[in-house]
Amino acid sequence: MVSLDGCPFCKIVRENYLGPMHERGEIVVAQVDMHSRRRVVDLRGKGVSHDALIRSWGIKVAPTVLFFGREGTEVAERLVGGSIPDFYGAYLDERVQIARLSLAKLP
Repeated sequence: MVSLDGCPFCKIVRENYLGPMHERGEIVVAQVDMHSRRRVVDLRGKGVSHDALIRSWGIKVAPTVLFFGREGTEVAERLVGGSIPDFYGAYLDERVQIARLSLAKLP
């Protein structure tokens, strides 16, 4: 999940959707913060700042939820923004299912 400090939609996505799914063991979640200079290791093992990683992905909106498979390839369409609360859970569930099916097809 790409998040932005102080973003109310990011908090909703984190606390009401991704957090509970993670706690139930349904998904693995990592948060990357926009405008953060903190260092992180990217999906290819290279050290970069959070912000540089987000820019390399071309992300401009928070929250953005990405779905990665092996070797850092995206396996489902990104879920961008959070202003669709009535349908967010359904969109998230759909993307998670697509990601799982994509991963199941890999050798």
